[in-house]
Amino acid sequence: MATKRVKTYSLDEMKDEFIGKRGSVVREDYEYELRMDVLGKMIKAARQERNLTQEELGKLVGVQKAQISKLESSTNSATIDTILKVFRALRAEISFNIRLEDEFIRLT
Repeated sequence: MATKRVKTYSLDEMKDEFIGKRGSVVREDYEYELRMDVLGKMIKAARQERNLTQEELGKLVGVQKAQISKLESSTNSATIDTILKVFRALRAEISFNIRLEDEFIRLT
């Protein structure tokens, strides 16, 4: 009895097929939204680890509770400066990696 071979696809191949090829506007927008969603979840997890309410974190950062809520649900409207202030208030380290050709630059 012959077994049928099932074709498997990588995550990148699935994204190429259903979202768009890497470098396309749709794909880049998708990847950006995904990173912002993860960043918001990291802010929330760090805040909860420090046993802070959104209001308490807002006071440490100098913003309203609503701004913290927006950051946690979607950081799209946040500036890098605000994000850095939030992580400083949480006493958490955040780093950004930038790749220039074959070299990486790390900002912390």
